Amino acid sequence: MLFQYEPELDAFLEFLIWRFSIWVDKPTPGIALMNLRYRDERAVEIRENVRTGLEGPGLTVAQKMWYCIAAVGGQYIWARLQSFSAFRRWGDSEQRPLARRVWGLMQRIEGLYKAASFGNLLLFLYTGRYRNLIERALRARLVYESPNMNRAVSFEYMNRQLVWNEFSEMLLLLLPLLNSSTVKSVLHPFSKNKSSSSTEDDSTCPICRASPTTPYLALPCQHRYCYYCLRTRCAAAPSFRCSRCSEPVVAMQRHSSIVEHKTHNQ
Repeated sequence: MLFQYEPELDAFLEFLIWRFSIWVDKPTPGIALMNLRYRDERAVEIRENVRTGLEGPGLTVAQKMWYCIAAVGGQYIWARLQSFSAFRRWGDSEQRPLARRVWGLMQRIEGLYKAASFGNLLLFLYTGRYRNLIERALRARLVYESPNMNRAVSFEYMNRQLVWNEFSEMLLLLLPLLNSSTVKSVLHPFSKNKSSSSTEDDSTCPICRASPTTPYLALPCQHRYCYYCLRTRCAAAPSFRCSRCSEPVVAMQRHSSIVEHKTHNQ
């Protein structure tokens, strides 16, 4: 149900942000963190006595209303039109000519809008004015609200977040490369209870910890395993080492002296 009404929810949230920020001459939370505010660039051009770049009135009522219509209503209408046309499959060749023409017109409008947005981005990087097409059309420019502002962000939290992100990325990269047998074989030489491993009950399978129903011996160490436990481990890891002594397992031998070598095709 949320996915069905996602455009309405997005439009409602955008309207709330506009109502309690731009409509009451306050910056949005993100703009406030950067010490910025909106200024009516048309009034500044008429005055021609701007010295520091901070002077100038805020947006007029008409600019605020048009900003809401374009940013909130325009995006909502376009999102609903795209979802409706995709659901009705206007772009299919079996549709009526009118539906196909409307679909083609929508695609051209979207392409022109993206091209205009890219051109506006290049102009913004060159001049530093008007981040998007709506601001350029309304002549609403972001300027500094005050000449001096102290940064109130704590770097301690930022550093902890960066360290945790790097650590989690390292774990996500290394964990798929490891398995339990590899870790045990690496840590086995450093184990403190080496004597207990030698006296461990050899009548149970070291993998499933149960009495082997079909006992097989791992060669050359001759420790006893369940057939399926040993077979699956050898098939999964060609370099499988014995779980008791960490010796490489090169073959399997049943109690009846039938030897089965580890191969990938068996």
